Amino acid sequence: MGGVVSGILVVSAVIAVGYFAARFRILGPEVQTALTRTAFYITNPALLYTVVAGSDIRAALGTDAPLALLSAAAVGLLYWLLSFLFFRRPAAETAVGAMASSYANANNIGIPVSLYAVGTAQHVAPVLLVQLLVMAPFYLTLLGLFSGARISWKKVLLQPLSNPMIIASALGVVVALTGWQAPDLLQKPIDMLAGGAVPMVLLAFGLSLAGRAPLQKDDGRVETLVATFLKIAGMPLIVWLLGRYVFGLSGQHLLASVIMGTLPTAQNVFLFASPYGRGMTVARDVILCTTILCVGALLVVAWAAA
Repeated sequence: MGGVVSGILVVSAVIAVGYFAARFRILGPEVQTALTRTAFYITNPALLYTVVAGSDIRAALGTDAPLALLSAAAVGLLYWLLSFLFFRRPAAETAVGAMASSYANANNIGIPVSLYAVGTAQHVAPVLLVQLLVMAPFYLTLLGLFSGARISWKKVLLQPLSNPMIIASALGVVVALTGWQAPDLLQKPIDMLAGGAVPMVLLAFGLSLAGRAPLQKDDGRVETLVATFLKIAGMPLIVWLLGRYVFGLSGQHLLASVIMGTLPTAQNVFLFASPYGRGMTVARDVILCTTILCVGALLVVAWAAA
């Protein structure tokens, strides 16, 4: 437990630095944008490539990917059921809420948390692949159908191929499966860029937390609270049950999977909802609420794993 807690506290400290830098106006919103874009297109892909290339990819894809897909499907279906029984929102808004309750920030937060909490980020890639190759096209299709918008199937199918994390992960998979070793002149610059991924992402994350007030009256408060609870409490429990009793995981592997399930909602949910103008407030508020609560939830997970 000590290693997990100390890792989470280290991550939290860097996030706090970013938050107070924004609050005291040391760094402005333009810095957050620059850091986020740099991480998305350069440093995070470099880190993902190095992690995946050095991992046991057959074992990871054999357990982590199915576990991520089944747990996300279970949480999404639970949200749909609760929506149907209680708050009865339109189908498009319900789709956004279901996505917000099950789509984890595996890239920006998953990589540093996994790296510092359990010593490896190899469990991030399968979750990221499931989300971008299966969940994102599925929910985008639902949003298009329920919103009455014209669906660009070409855009949906080609979207993963334009994502630098997917490209980096795919290259890492090839290297891991073939055993190819990159020459030092290529690998060392990649390692140097990868080293900047974690602090850059955490600072940008801290900057994003300043000056936002969620849960405004008559603004989807009930849906936001339900989706937040499912993401922070429901999904980790479902991951633990499936991992323990269906996939037979234990020890660090099970802990890493539960940590992935405890991650906050990804900003992609808001990006996906925006073009359709449906569920945007709920998506934004769930992202913020789960982001604030995830540190405490991760500490609970660490305590329970002790």
